[in-house]
Amino acid sequence: MSEAKVKNPKLDRRDFVSDQAVRWCPGCGDYAILAQTQKVFPDLGLDKEKIVFISGIGCSSRFPYYMNTYGFHTIHGRAPAIASGVKLANPDLSVWVITGDGDALSIGGNHTIHLLRRNLDVNVMLFNNRIYGLTKGQYSPTSELGKITKSTPLGSLDRPFNPLALALGSHASFVARAIDRETAHLQSMIQRAHSHKGSSYVEIYQNCNIFNDKAFAPMTDRETKSDTVLWLEDKKPLLFGAEMNKGIIVDGNTPKVVELGDKWSADDLLVHDETDWTIAMMLSHFTYQDDFPNPIGVFYCVDEPIYEVMLDEQIKFAIKNKGKGDIQALLDGADNWVVE
Repeated sequence: MSEAKVKNPKLDRRDFVSDQAVRWCPGCGDYAILAQTQKVFPDLGLDKEKIVFISGIGCSSRFPYYMNTYGFHTIHGRAPAIASGVKLANPDLSVWVITGDGDALSIGGNHTIHLLRRNLDVNVMLFNNRIYGLTKGQYSPTSELGKITKSTPLGSLDRPFNPLALALGSHASFVARAIDRETAHLQSMIQRAHSHKGSSYVEIYQNCNIFNDKAFAPMTDRETKSDTVLWLEDKKPLLFGAEMNKGIIVDGNTPKVVELGDKWSADDLLVHDETDWTIAMMLSHFTYQDDFPNPIGVFYCVDEPIYEVMLDEQIKFAIKNKGKGDIQALLDGADNWVVE
């Protein structure tokens, strides 16, 4: 008599909470990101055994300990390389890279761009607090020009990396930005990243209340955020402001902020298009510019061939045309040299 299959009960948030004590500083923005991830994952329709979180080194990289799934806490900057191997060996897994602005954009910069350009079906969540938190407050690759820190007491001379421009330049097929305190929106960005087939890249503005407190306060404080945040909606005009009376136009090739009224109306504004790389790149360059609001949401989303699918097809083609092959025969092959 065969065993009857019992359907697993629906998972909830508690199923994704591990038994490990969370060791971030009280008030850290990482708590909000963890909480929203644990809330979203029960609704993704995945078994816990089909999920793996992979991190490098940094405050954010403790994340795999706190998710009750499979996980790797790996080497500084090398999480994308480990994630690539995991995905290629186990294509059915949902693979998530958890990284920070230092881990992903300094020592791990090269690994990050190659993961994105290959378009593996891997999800990257980059926690950006614009500081090195784990090592106690040095400037990071995303710290603003002139940033005064323990390692730049007279101000940083390095121009900062723009994470989303870097991702778009690497031709990532899904690029988005969220904020730790905008929890409902953060959940939607995690869901969008999961549903996308190909490399997804979500930058999350994350407050470090110990070493870089209020770095994103203009975008999170109730009094200012309506004038400093541009919420992106596909096929909608780029509107913002407390009264939704400001917008973005393009004058020739130059974006400009205008106020709606006698001269400008919503019909004159640039309409966001998630499939338009040029618009996405333009929006990404609003970062670090005080004259423009900070765009939050999905910048770019297109369907592109997926690396592990193409690799599988290539392997099948080779086997069909040349047979399975013999490793020993390859080792014993004709391409040998005798060194005397």
